[in-house]
Amino acid sequence: MSTPHGGDPDTEPTQDSTTTAASGAGEVKSRVGLRYTLSQVKRDTTALIGIYIVGFITLVALFAAIDYYIFDYAIAEAIMYDPERDPDEVNRLLPPVGMENQFGSGVLEHPLGTDHRGRDIFTRLVYGTRVAMTVGFMATAIGLVGGTLVGAVSGFYGGWIDDVLQRFTETIYAIPFLVLVIAFMTAFGRNLTFAMIGVGITAIPVFNRLIRSRVVSIREEDYIEAARAAGVKDRHIILRHIIPNSFAPVLVQATLQVGVSILIVAGLSFLGFGAQPPTPSWGQMLSQSRGYMLPAPTFSIWPGLAILFTVIGFNILGDGLQDALDPRINN
Repeated sequence: MSTPHGGDPDTEPTQDSTTTAASGAGEVKSRVGLRYTLSQVKRDTTALIGIYIVGFITLVALFAAIDYYIFDYAIAEAIMYDPERDPDEVNRLLPPVGMENQFGSGVLEHPLGTDHRGRDIFTRLVYGTRVAMTVGFMATAIGLVGGTLVGAVSGFYGGWIDDVLQRFTETIYAIPFLVLVIAFMTAFGRNLTFAMIGVGITAIPVFNRLIRSRVVSIREEDYIEAARAAGVKDRHIILRHIIPNSFAPVLVQATLQVGVSILIVAGLSFLGFGAQPPTPSWGQMLSQSRGYMLPAPTFSIWPGLAILFTVIGFNILGDGLQDALDPRINN
């Protein structure tokens, strides 16, 4: 029996089956690439909350950076301390607006109160965001680039190259990170630049282990063998095939590492190894508030909350990205 078009009904695809096949092919195709990744992130509530928190903090940091680098703190003169200024002329350790302590009542001019030198705490918190975000992103970038390159080369070649590189990273990993960073800064300089480099070095083993485990699992895949057979150079295989196909868990770890880096540098600043006065930083503000925790507790509460809010934001974003990018969850 034939159809009006002269075809066999048992072999000729119908319009419905063709549509289904096309839609199935389209569905498979849509499960790769940046567009699919963004669609998964948009559907994940946790990731969106993390994006909003991190986006807000980033905008605050950009505002502070613009005023710092372009206008030289013109918008925030209150954060600078003039050593010739009479201490009696400033309202020191005022509480937030609407509250009172032994030093006076809060005023609208200083909504979160003032520090021990009469400087506005809110303004210093805002400009401390620039330091925190700069350190967090730069230190993570150092660890990400270094760890990814070491792990990719180590996992791809194996053998003695793998042994040498892994022993090197294990040596770094064996040293307590705070001791390593302090020793690095003592040798090269106690400033924010060397703090970022030191924290970045401590993050290299974390990314190295993650990327190496991924590379070892995919280096024998068919598309890698095909690239080798086609004469593609090893460095191109690593940069164009190995690393891009191993990068999803690395991206999640990088997001979490930003929060860890911010926390580490805040601890360094608390110990006097981070940002130096008069540059405002959250860890430095916590250190300066130690002697005033009973008479003016809000002096230490605000920078602590800023660190907590920022680190939680990056952790939430990292957890959301992990859920959104995990193929076992989104199948």
